[in-house]
Amino acid sequence: MQRITITIDDDLLAEIDAAAAERGYQNRSEIIRDLARAGLLETAQEVPKGKCAAALVYVYDHHARELSHRLTENFHHHHDLTVATLHVHLDDHHCMEVSALTGPGPAVKHLSDHVIAERGVRYGRLVVIPRS
Repeated sequence: MQRITITIDDDLLAEIDAAAAERGYQNRSEIIRDLARAGLLETAQEVPKGKCAAALVYVYDHHARELSHRLTENFHHHHDLTVATLHVHLDDHHCMEVSALTGPGPAVKHLSDHVIAERGVRYGRLVVIPRS
């Protein structure tokens, strides 16, 4: 096993600790390993090689340094995949966007992976529907 150091905000750590206590985990490492495995399985979703339609839903902190600019650049570089985007203000710091995408599955997955991985994006999920 490897020992690593990660940074987790206080609210998320409190949720992890509460889930660990509720489920009977002996320590944080055990629950974090299980959550990581579950997350990897969930994100390993297969995308069609051909055309697809998709919805990319993500929540981000609009105060995160340069994040809005980086997100805009991502979508401009993939303008051929983006059909429309809905922007919702959740609170003083967080926004949710739902982007309708269409195009080759691997390209849609590539764009969504890059958006979700941006620092300051708190949550992201891609839903893919194959097209004939």
